[in-house]
Amino acid sequence: MPIPSSLIPSRFLTLIAHLIIVINIFWSRKDNVLACLPPTYTPQQYQRRDTELIVALSVTLGLFLIELLGFFSGVSMFSSTQNLISVAAHCSACICLSFFVFEKWECWTYWYIFGFCSTLPACVEVVLMVAVFVLKKKPL
Repeated sequence: MPIPSSLIPSRFLTLIAHLIIVINIFWSRKDNVLACLPPTYTPQQYQRRDTELIVALSVTLGLFLIELLGFFSGVSMFSSTQNLISVAAHCSACICLSFFVFEKWECWTYWYIFGFCSTLPACVEVVLMVAVFVLKKKPL
């Protein structure tokens, strides 16, 4: 299988793997929330950190929706540039989020993973959608 045609299944698999890890973090977020708190914490502190993590994970799911919409609509499925960015970002996210879960990293580290691994490919996806649907240009 040549490299460009193998990017499409690689992109799909890394995107779905990242999605599955985010859903698992939703289910097991208590340990990560506790890792964010001092040894003596109040219920308000716990609630605030839990809400912060829920918001971050929810926004991540929204960005997945944007990416999957662009991918399945065909806008960016055959764009080698978007496929490479997406594979690199989501593969990095899978590795980092696995450490986030198993090593119980603090909550603030999720925002860095979110910024580099979820926001970047979603922004490129939005640019491609605007180029195709608004400007009527062919994807890169």
